[in-house]
Amino acid sequence: MNVKHRLYVSTSHSPKSHQPLESAATQYVLISTNLHLRVRILLLSPLSLHTRPLFLVVVVDVDGTLGHLPLKCLESPEEFTRGDDGIGDIVWMKNGVKDAQTGNVYLVQLEESLGGGNYSCHSKDGSLLNHTVVLIQEDKSQKKILVNSDQDYLRCSAQNFSGEFACSWTWHRSRVGNVAFIKARRVSDDSVAKCSVDTSGQHWTCSSGQSNISCSVDSSGHGILCVDQQHCPYAEERARIHVTVYVRSKHFLVENYSKHFYLSEIVKPGKVRISKVHNTTMIEWSYPSSWSSPFSYFPLSFQIAQLRGRCKKCSNPCTDSKATKTVMVNSPDVCQFEVKHKTKAVCIRAKDAFCNSQWSEWSHYSLKTDEKNGRQNKT
Repeated sequence: MNVKHRLYVSTSHSPKSHQPLESAATQYVLISTNLHLRVRILLLSPLSLHTRPLFLVVVVDVDGTLGHLPLKCLESPEEFTRGDDGIGDIVWMKNGVKDAQTGNVYLVQLEESLGGGNYSCHSKDGSLLNHTVVLIQEDKSQKKILVNSDQDYLRCSAQNFSGEFACSWTWHRSRVGNVAFIKARRVSDDSVAKCSVDTSGQHWTCSSGQSNISCSVDSSGHGILCVDQQHCPYAEERARIHVTVYVRSKHFLVENYSKHFYLSEIVKPGKVRISKVHNTTMIEWSYPSSWSSPFSYFPLSFQIAQLRGRCKKCSNPCTDSKATKTVMVNSPDVCQFEVKHKTKAVCIRAKDAFCNSQWSEWSHYSLKTDEKNGRQNKT
């Protein structure tokens, strides 16, 4: 069986040992079982320099054939010093159920996509010694857990240049899972990211020479909110942000999805606010409150559509109707426009003036006058 696996290590406080750990880093080691396996170890959460690994996540790449993965409970038998107990008294549980295997080493049977689960080892009195989650990553290019929407699995956007951004996804209806871990950093030729996760398992921080990015899973479980603490909105971005989200299903299958971008490529302003200048044929609008300032440094371009006809069955008149005229306004100072005669409604949207990024959603303003009270109707 041709098996590759990556080992991700998370740590937590433990009074059993005071052996110092290195700070979070990526290391490469070679272990030997019935096969030669290349293992990558990433210390995800060094909560203290005086802790020992107590929780591990192992990601195993499989190709569908039979194989075995050895799990070690204790790195050295000398750690097990509970009375007269010996290594043979170590018991193992899989998904909370006691297993027949005992001893310091447990062999996980890997066949096709089977073998994933929660594995824990305990002393004779039931005390937890170690805990490993084995996740299976099938050796296939076809993705199963997330849905490819709009020609991409991850959809990322930013409302401004502050360094905050969000990425979302769509779960497959029969494979809704959760986030296993997140890596987010700015990548250059010499940057190495060190990542950690808090005790909730929902907030991740990755630091490198060029970035310090933290990401949190949102309450819906369908996206993440991130911020690059080192980003300067007034400076040119020198490296793209690389985001990789590892998601797992309830059957311990794991897949990773990545997105690479500059903030300037994904920035999408909020909706503009429209009003009418009193006793004139002019409309005016204001920059989105969430947009970066000063506006002279972060100017927006505006697209204005004037609608003469009515579209009663349109779910969105700005996109479903035919505009009689569409104009562009690029001035950061003058946010006014004189509408044409017989115009029934106006739609306005905005985008960054300097970058080929996304347009905001349309804002719609009705110019129809109620003949009884002379008031205008906004929608």
